[in-house]
Amino acid sequence: MEQFIVSARKYRPQTFKDVVGQQAITNTLLNAIESNHLAQALLFTGPRGVGKTTCARILARKINQEGYDDPYEDFAFNVFELDAASNNSVDDIRSLIDQVRIPPQTGKYKVYIIDEVHMLSQAAFNAFLKTLEEPPRHAIFILATTEKHKIIPTILSRCQIFDFKRITVKDAKEHLAEVARSQGITFEDDALHIIAQKADGAMRDALSIFDRVVSYCGTNLTRQAVTENLNVLDYEYYVKVTDLILANRIPDLLLAYNDILAKGFDGHHFVAGLASHFRDLLVCQNPATLVLLEAGEVAQQLYAIQTQKASQDFLLKGIDLANECDLKYKVSQNQRLLVELCLMQLASITFDGEKKKLTGL
Repeated sequence: MEQFIVSARKYRPQTFKDVVGQQAITNTLLNAIESNHLAQALLFTGPRGVGKTTCARILARKINQEGYDDPYEDFAFNVFELDAASNNSVDDIRSLIDQVRIPPQTGKYKVYIIDEVHMLSQAAFNAFLKTLEEPPRHAIFILATTEKHKIIPTILSRCQIFDFKRITVKDAKEHLAEVARSQGITFEDDALHIIAQKADGAMRDALSIFDRVVSYCGTNLTRQAVTENLNVLDYEYYVKVTDLILANRIPDLLLAYNDILAKGFDGHHFVAGLASHFRDLLVCQNPATLVLLEAGEVAQQLYAIQTQKASQDFLLKGIDLANECDLKYKVSQNQRLLVELCLMQLASITFDGEKKKLTGL
């Protein structure tokens, strides 16, 4: 039986062109290599799973390939990776500094990738300063961190800093579509969109979730299967709840919320999602702001239909009420009642000076 390799490793980019969502950084690094302007100390900073270590490895291979015959040579002996989370003492840094002096056997550069560099102790940082400022000609340091604010200013001032951004939902979805096609998996656009949203800007998380969902539903990814497996409240719930609010059907609204709680969803998450849903309906009302809507194809059609039923005044008031409920949720003694009250207030919104006639009460 062939060993399974997770998608995050199997589809790890091998060239700068393959890196998702970091075009500004990859172009800068390529230009720096081509024009021989590459700094000897680089700091890659940004959220988890956005390509910091991947770019460091690609860079290490790229700068050594120049004038080398074999295009598939990975120069593994020239790349040294140190995990600062578990090697954070002065002795670890001293042993690294001793290694730095020895020139490479093949290729032009020795590249030292120090991951989670913010975990180094104060003494280790200080021991590293001189080498970082004046490294040997054959050494390049790439420091990677998720928490730039924890790195001392004297280290920051010696590095060229590259800020990696979170991967957009659109970029993550497109990359997941490529991965799905390469594996012969059929998918619904909305299914991949939910995975990309759940990943919250991290490509590695998106691929991990993708693997999990594929294990659950095989070669056909449907929106329903993805929402069941990830246990997410998708747009269908919010469209249904908003329809009930617009029709002032308070009893049905309370039953719908009870159904959501019975399925194990958190009331706080529901309220925050409802505010976001109203916001999405609001941006649908103007063609100029339609680009701000991050949703799959089917979801966009449903939003377009529902936004015609809701006035701008209603949506603004709805966002305000849902946001107020969101803020009070943590300190409330009766959280269920707080959300139910919010839903009842939403179903009672009026702009003509009189309360709407409530059906079913």
